[in-house]
Amino acid sequence: MRVIRAVLVEDPACLLWRNEIGMYTRPGGTHPIRYGVCNPGGADLLGCYGPRFLAVECKTPRGRLSADQVNFGRWITDRGGVYAVVRSEAEARALLDRLRQPSKESA
Repeated sequence: MRVIRAVLVEDPACLLWRNEIGMYTRPGGTHPIRYGVCNPGGADLLGCYGPRFLAVECKTPRGRLSADQVNFGRWITDRGGVYAVVRSEAEARALLDRLRQPSKESA
């Protein structure tokens, strides 16, 4: 994830934050606290590329999306954002190339 984020933020138009997701229960507590944006299902990296919202899910080469992650991705793209699953440095560079293309809305 660090490598993927580092590649993407090489472009000054890209701004990303790590979206830590999880659940914490205080010792002896009975009320778990969920944290992170859209827990469960939110992408690992959230931010923007220029004016477009960007959500990046980092996966291993054989990693699979959960149903919650698929739904989160659909929710983002249905609203005009960019959702991408990235598995390697090469895929991160390909995503940057895609993001740099003029959007259809501005044409």
